[in-house]
Amino acid sequence: MPRIALHCSHEQIPPSRLLHAARRAEQAGFDSAMSSDHFAPWSERQGESGFAWSFLGAALATTSLPFGVVNAPGQRYHPAIVAQAAATLTEMFPQRLWIALGTGENSNEHITGDPWPPKDERNARLRECVDVMRALFAGEEVTHHGRVSVDRARLYTRPPQPPPLIGAAVSEQTARWAGSWADGLATVNAPAEHLRRMIGAFRDGGGTGRLVLQVHLSWAPTHEEALRIAHDQWRTNVFDPPVCWDVATVEEFDARARDVTPEDVRAKVLVSSDLERHVQWLRELAGLGFDEIALHHVGQDLDPFIDAFGEHVLPALR
Repeated sequence: MPRIALHCSHEQIPPSRLLHAARRAEQAGFDSAMSSDHFAPWSERQGESGFAWSFLGAALATTSLPFGVVNAPGQRYHPAIVAQAAATLTEMFPQRLWIALGTGENSNEHITGDPWPPKDERNARLRECVDVMRALFAGEEVTHHGRVSVDRARLYTRPPQPPPLIGAAVSEQTARWAGSWADGLATVNAPAEHLRRMIGAFRDGGGTGRLVLQVHLSWAPTHEEALRIAHDQWRTNVFDPPVCWDVATVEEFDARARDVTPEDVRAKVLVSSDLERHVQWLRELAGLGFDEIALHHVGQDLDPFIDAFGEHVLPALR
């Protein structure tokens, strides 16, 4: 069975409570954890957006869990700063951090005031960032002038083994491209046939390494409550690309989601009060070959979810 991780959603929950949740998840039997990295939430109802890298230092120090983080270097983050942050954490906590690199969303990146590039430009920019980061991890002095600029950068504090740089993708085209450079693939839950094609595209592109799946789910003691939670918290997250990439503000996301129904949300979130149903869903996903499955309960109260899944779902999966 794959490792089962707790996903820590900074857009929904303050970092102090996420830190508590990570500790509770470790005690409940979760194998690892995963963190988002946003500057803004997707909705006013979510209403949070802590700084992921501060949280990661605290979480790695106060648990023994490995952590992954989703990051978009190139606009909001300079790649040399991401490399320095990752190298410092990995020096303190060896082989416990991986980074899923993507091209970002306008809702986070527009804060720099720079224009939001089209997808092909963002891909090319990310590829430059990957090369910069790997050269810095290798101890090289880096000067680079392209879609990002670097002047005589060098990391003086480096771990013996750098963190894996995993490609974040939701389309077969991006997965195939990530196969040419990434140490693994991270994607989100979708119909099984689509996920098989994603894995195949990554492998066809030359990709090796770990396969990570983030699963959005909603559980509560009653089905009505589980569906209410999903609709309240995740209806701004049902939009396929390029909408989810290109919308700039929380207000616009909320306006677009005004007519999203609970049934619309069920197409993107696994909703059930039946823990055995969640076991079945996760077994099916595990059978596709993922090395790690990160569970994202889309509600804001994680304690009941962690306790219930720790007691009933994780043992059944194992």
